Amino acid sequence: MSGIDLKASHEGIRYERANHVATLTLDRPERGNSLTPRVQPVVREIWREVRDDPWIRVAIVKASGDRHFCTGFDVSEAEGDEASEVFANRPLADAVHWSPYQNRVWKPVICCVNGLCVGGGHHFVVDADIVIASRNAAFTDTHVNVGMVGALENVGLAKRLPLGTALRMTLMGRAYRLSAERGFQLGLVDELVETPADLADCANEMAEAMLANSPHAMALSKQAVWGSLERGYTQALEQAWALLRLHWGHPDFREGPRAFGEKRAPRWNPDPNARVEDES
Repeated sequence: MSGIDLKASHEGIRYERANHVATLTLDRPERGNSLTPRVQPVVREIWREVRDDPWIRVAIVKASGDRHFCTGFDVSEAEGDEASEVFANRPLADAVHWSPYQNRVWKPVICCVNGLCVGGGHHFVVDADIVIASRNAAFTDTHVNVGMVGALENVGLAKRLPLGTALRMTLMGRAYRLSAERGFQLGLVDELVETPADLADCANEMAEAMLANSPHAMALSKQAVWGSLERGYTQALEQAWALLRLHWGHPDFREGPRAFGEKRAPRWNPDPNARVEDES
């Protein structure tokens, strides 16, 4: 536990919970919703709560304003003492905690992109499960323009885009912007909406559909799919089979068919550690 009070306001971040959905909002529009060292512990604590609280079943990432989703790490703070303390000379697992994947969040995560996404902002995009973008959105990577290495986010881009496009973004820097329309065509964007104002409705509709599903089944399904990116085909199938069998001992495995047969809405058990024998 970090001791961070998520009910209090934090500079650059808003966090809300309602109807089993957690919403993380990048809220620094006057600075392009850029990221700072002070923000990462708050983001990490938010993802910890999303991961560990069974009441939360879906998460949404969005940003304030219409012009920028996130302009990445605030370069003006990149060489400060805080940045060095947070990032330097530390292994990846200890240093970087921006995205749901980096925090091992296996609940569904929807990312809403409004306006420009730059550099570190791609953490939230490439590690989301579903990406919705408004037509004014665009994606660019400026690491090399400011003498930095395009690495973590860029590996994620190479997982979701054709290799040539990921390298074009990485090596051309600010000279190349991937439009939302082209991102949709190539698979970086999963749903394209007309305006930033349409993002919330689209995300809420998707979240509502997910809330009707078994939380435990969704979590294990997500682990199987994301895990397949890290393994060969045979190994990925073995891992998926293990996760599938793990679900057989959870109450939702019985509740789903039972509710279907009785023609009623299922009553899912939100506890990931619940076992069939625990049912009363």
